[in-house]
Amino acid sequence: MTISIWRYSHLILAILTSLFVLIASVTGAILAFEPISNQLQPYAISGAHERSLAETLSVLQQEYDEVFTLEVDKNGFVSASVITKEGDSDTFYINPVTGEKLGDLIKKAPLFEFATNLHRSLFLKTTGRILIGVVSFLLILITITGIKLILKRQGGFKRFFSKVVKENFNQYYHVVIGRYALIPILIITITGVFLSLERFELLPITKTSHQYLEQVEPENKLALKDLKIFQDLKLETVKQVEFPFSDDIEDYFIVQLNDKELLVNQFTGDVVSQQNSSLVTILTDWSIILHTGEGTIIWSVVLLLASLAILFFMYSGFAMTIKRRKDTSKIKNKFKKDTAEYIILVGSETGNTFNTAKLFYDALLAAGHSAYAASLNEYSTYNKAKHIIVFAATYGEGEAPISASNFNKLFAEVNQKQTISYAVIGFGSLMYPDYCKYAIEVDQMFQKQPNFEVHLPLFKINNQSFEAFKTWIQQWNKSSNQDLKIQFKKPQIKTKSLKEFKVVQKTALNIDHTFLVQLRPQKKTKFTSGDLLSLFPDQDFIERQYSIGKIENDILLSIKKHELGVCSNYFNQLKLNDVVKAKVKRNYEFHFPTDAKAVIMIANGTGIAPFLGMINDNQNQTKTHLFWGGRTQASLDIYKNSIDTAFSKDTLSSFHVAYSQEQEEKFYVQDLLLKHQDLLSQVLNTNGVVMICGSIAMQNRVLEVLNSVTTAKLNKPLSTFESNAQIRMDCY
Repeated sequence: MTISIWRYSHLILAILTSLFVLIASVTGAILAFEPISNQLQPYAISGAHERSLAETLSVLQQEYDEVFTLEVDKNGFVSASVITKEGDSDTFYINPVTGEKLGDLIKKAPLFEFATNLHRSLFLKTTGRILIGVVSFLLILITITGIKLILKRQGGFKRFFSKVVKENFNQYYHVVIGRYALIPILIITITGVFLSLERFELLPITKTSHQYLEQVEPENKLALKDLKIFQDLKLETVKQVEFPFSDDIEDYFIVQLNDKELLVNQFTGDVVSQQNSSLVTILTDWSIILHTGEGTIIWSVVLLLASLAILFFMYSGFAMTIKRRKDTSKIKNKFKKDTAEYIILVGSETGNTFNTAKLFYDALLAAGHSAYAASLNEYSTYNKAKHIIVFAATYGEGEAPISASNFNKLFAEVNQKQTISYAVIGFGSLMYPDYCKYAIEVDQMFQKQPNFEVHLPLFKINNQSFEAFKTWIQQWNKSSNQDLKIQFKKPQIKTKSLKEFKVVQKTALNIDHTFLVQLRPQKKTKFTSGDLLSLFPDQDFIERQYSIGKIENDILLSIKKHELGVCSNYFNQLKLNDVVKAKVKRNYEFHFPTDAKAVIMIANGTGIAPFLGMINDNQNQTKTHLFWGGRTQASLDIYKNSIDTAFSKDTLSSFHVAYSQEQEEKFYVQDLLLKHQDLLSQVLNTNGVVMICGSIAMQNRVLEVLNSVTTAKLNKPLSTFESNAQIRMDCY
């Protein structure tokens, strides 16, 4: 429930302030260019900030008939208000070394003038300033709730900058950009509120009040260049110098520094009075710099990016909200809850889990079953239900997703009249320590209720993997004696994006129906081992992907022929010089780590293909250990030459094989890993990388073993190494 409060607060505040935030962000982005354009003006003199005030005042006194003031702005430009030799009164930028005029004061461009007025007050004067001040405060709250939501999603401060699971474009970049932009945005909003409070005099005011002691006029008046106080002051510490109005001993130099104000005797250079700047004054100066970027190009660029980030957050935030509501309303029930035999309950955070549940719902209807789907928050009695299937996502630190926030309470209150079989499918990410934690909690709740009996054990799906979902459907069909068909919408494929690849080598079908195909791009194509080759068969245009092993400039694929496999049979029927139309998808997160001291590769079956390419291209001879699982010794035949070549070139350090069908008790690659726990822990503990490629079932079992090893040997959960990008996976 806590997460819902934070989310709804974040959303409501965003809706209430959207128009004002939009205006402030657009004008803020425009105004960020003003200090940049000012900084590019040719009024800064190299090394001038190190020049003493005495030197600059002296040259001014010599260059002009009379000097009234000298100012150093936040850009480091020095200006003076003077009477020239020609008797003209003028204010302009000067060269602090020579005193000569550099140019007239910068006038605010009409665009910046317009944007400033709109940004500060919406052209509503005092009322507008109050509105903008209030909106700035609300934006602080939006930023704080946004930071809180990221912390919840990522699993705490330590994982704030950990890898983000990419569910869709808006969700991914809302979080990724937010992690870097929210702090600058928080600075902008806090300084905006502070400046509003200062503008309306709501902050403590400390006026500078000097004590004027009686002065005795000395016989001789020192020259400006000889006044020690001015010799000791550097221009970089000065804001303004106001010259005495007359030669009267009671008229002083008024010198404003960054942190104090001085009254200086014009005859002796003695400091008559000194008043430190108030805290409010200092904070106001800093707030202006931090809010406007005045005087610094780097911070102005940060402000520009932060303003653009706010605009993106508005778009992506509302887009996610609309998508979530749209996805959760996709299921239109044909049966009522008390007449359906199959009840599908969904706990979803982003709406993606609803999409998967709908595929199952549609398959049940197509098979002639009566089904009813709803969120877990709508849990109730179901008079004729025989099966309850729960699709449960996990949010952040093992919490219930938004559409399941009230389920635990409802489950304790509602009693079903009949015995119902149940199955729970958990959705989560192995990147997080609390992988599928909420689904585990739901499964345990059902186990404790006497009116429920398990139909299938808890099944976990990593990163919304569709291949894993198909595996669960197969288990469901087998246990229920059904043949549910998942229907997909055929994607629109741009055939012009497909490239041609010629078959240059192909092995015969191995004993376990596996074979190798080597393809050569007919046009220049950028790819490396670990990338994916996407094929779109004419039968259904549904994308199939194969992991690539790069051998020289060719693509190596390892394929297992399935009796009804559309693509595997297509590849098996290919002959030398046949042309395949496909496209390469870069898979950067599964490339060989060039900066790792050691790499462990884990695969089963045809998942070895990308590793063969990586080993072949291991030019730095990084310590590489390959663990592979096959059915029999004959399964290795088509890969043996590549393995032997790797050993001869010292690009492979060790090779460990598990054969599942060679003995009475089946022995898999995960069992092999248990025998090499020391190697696993040593590689991970020294910032090495573990790469996994193969079936989803193998991946899940391997991850369980790895987690047990890291927990026992290194006293850290596997998620720690996943966050450091030390676990890389490409499974199907």
